[in-house]
Amino acid sequence: MYAFTLERPTTLADAVRLVEAGARPLAGGQTLLASMKLRLTASDQLADLGAVKEMTGIRREGNAFVVGAMSRHLDVANNADIKAGYPALADLASRIGDRQVRALGTMGGSVANNDPAACYPAAVLGSGATIVTDRREIAADDFFRGMFTTALDGGELIKAIRFPIPKRAVYEKLRQKASNFPLVGVFIAQYDNGVRVAVTGASNGGVFRHRELEQALTQSFTPDAASRVKIDATDLNSDLHATAAYRANLISVLTQRGVAKMLG
Repeated sequence: MYAFTLERPTTLADAVRLVEAGARPLAGGQTLLASMKLRLTASDQLADLGAVKEMTGIRREGNAFVVGAMSRHLDVANNADIKAGYPALADLASRIGDRQVRALGTMGGSVANNDPAACYPAAVLGSGATIVTDRREIAADDFFRGMFTTALDGGELIKAIRFPIPKRAVYEKLRQKASNFPLVGVFIAQYDNGVRVAVTGASNGGVFRHRELEQALTQSFTPDAASRVKIDATDLNSDLHATAAYRANLISVLTQRGVAKMLG
């Protein structure tokens, strides 16, 4: 690891000032610190966001949950209101990584990093959530722009993420056992105006909505309707863990399984 200085801002204004001056935000460090230890990333200055109270907390606002960017995965998994009002989100958080990752990793850090196999981006995109930054609000459909790429500008920080509460939702994934990342993960959320389906882990381009599955399930919310959708493997990832064709099949199987679970 290269030498660096560590700052601990206590206000959002101080955090923004540091980041705009070139400091790298530290929002849990489960990706950043590992890459720094391997000398794959060099940062002269880190700004630890853990003490910024404006970026913490979980609250309900009308028919939505607002989750502070510095909320740990365990905070989301164990929050009584989310477990009661949006159990799929709590369930997803409870199965991210391992115990250490869940104790230290944060929602904002994961979403800003946008790993192509991360779980949270599927929940954000599948929910049609809104990313609230220190400057603006960004719709999930406009936020994710490919592998490790988002709509965030330089120096812009995520403050919170606002999740509209669906009628019902589920997250299904097949875990890659060595890394605990999903080989494929599918987040399904049903709202009054239709169904959203977000897929993670299947594409090098990162999380994406599956429009054909959304259309089919909006018309008929049944496993059979999902099974009739042909999953195109053309743009899916093929690596030592699974072929593109296998991942395409997983998208279908996990969607059918999720819909069956939602129907009880």
